[in-house]
Amino acid sequence: MKLTIEEIRGKFSAAMSDAIAKDDSAAITAALGVFAEDTQTYIMDAVSAARGGDDIAVLAGRGSHTLTKKESEYYNDLIGALKSGDVKNALTSVNTVLPETVIEQVFLDIAVSHPLLEKISFTNTKALVKWFVSDTTGTAVWGLLTDTITAEVGAAFSEVDLTLAKLSAFIPVNNAYLDLGPEWLDRYVREILTEAIAVQLEAGIVDGDGKNKPLGMTRQLTNATDGVYPRKPAVGLTSFDPPGLAPILATIAVTTSGKARAVTDLLFIVNPADYYTKVYPAITIRTADGRFTSDALPFPMTVVQSAAVPAGFAVIGMANRYWAGLGTQSGGKLEYSDEYKWLEDLRVYRIKLYGNGRALDANSFVYVDISNLAPADLSVFVTNSADFT
Repeated sequence: MKLTIEEIRGKFSAAMSDAIAKDDSAAITAALGVFAEDTQTYIMDAVSAARGGDDIAVLAGRGSHTLTKKESEYYNDLIGALKSGDVKNALTSVNTVLPETVIEQVFLDIAVSHPLLEKISFTNTKALVKWFVSDTTGTAVWGLLTDTITAEVGAAFSEVDLTLAKLSAFIPVNNAYLDLGPEWLDRYVREILTEAIAVQLEAGIVDGDGKNKPLGMTRQLTNATDGVYPRKPAVGLTSFDPPGLAPILATIAVTTSGKARAVTDLLFIVNPADYYTKVYPAITIRTADGRFTSDALPFPMTVVQSAAVPAGFAVIGMANRYWAGLGTQSGGKLEYSDEYKWLEDLRVYRIKLYGNGRALDANSFVYVDISNLAPADLSVFVTNSADFT
């Protein structure tokens, strides 16, 4: 049975999330291999359907986009190199690098297909290796420009070393695939990069332990052991009633330095299974006209499902208080690899990306235990009985 591209992405996301949770590198490799095969089959079917009408409109309707001159030159050079007898040396001799426009499109695709990455402060750092993150909460002051004030404002900027966390995206390419042309190769590369990056990046942003990966929302910002930061103590949440939610919001409303701030752009991030078994029943009520509504929250917040959240727990915090940056390595060249092979006539290439991420302060996100979350009260009152007066 032929799968849609959405079904292929969902299948890959589920397999990768499970493999990442188990820290199983072999399962991660296998999941990427299956995803590559499924995607190649899907695009090959699209190519067959487009034969005889490969104009811009037809290609765009089947998921391809018009390439810039620089993108066309890159893919044509790449195809020539990959078809050569000495692939490794041929790739080295390719002077052009992956155009920034391709990476920019990948980042746009990630944000569209992964709501969490759209919500946070997600930055394309391009080829930079260091990035200064500004925490603007409470840094403006009135008065004379003194050393104390200068130090206070300067402390609001923290340096994030992007090279501490490297994300390698492997791209398996069947040699027969090279005959399809630059537009279809571009689509395949973007599809693989988008999903491979997004799943791994989301896992790091939500629950990364900080060792060679981002520091996740669930983690403390101090007390690392051998580079691994522990999870925050979980705060119990038994209902979404104001008394149950208010203490958590009060924590977020104060910075770690004791300054008050408004709570805005609030996220509630939860594992998909827990969403349907715990959260959905807790936020669903029946209106007076008999309809069900699942937005019974006393404070505005966006519920986001993420497989990266441990089962039985959730994360509550302000989206704009998490920063993540990702960019290509200097030069941005695609590299040849003999390390992985799943099929005959298949070569594997990779592109390395440097990135990192962290919450801007320890109170921006609260790790909550929802194992005892109670469903909403759906009591029914009869008002038209015979003794009603």
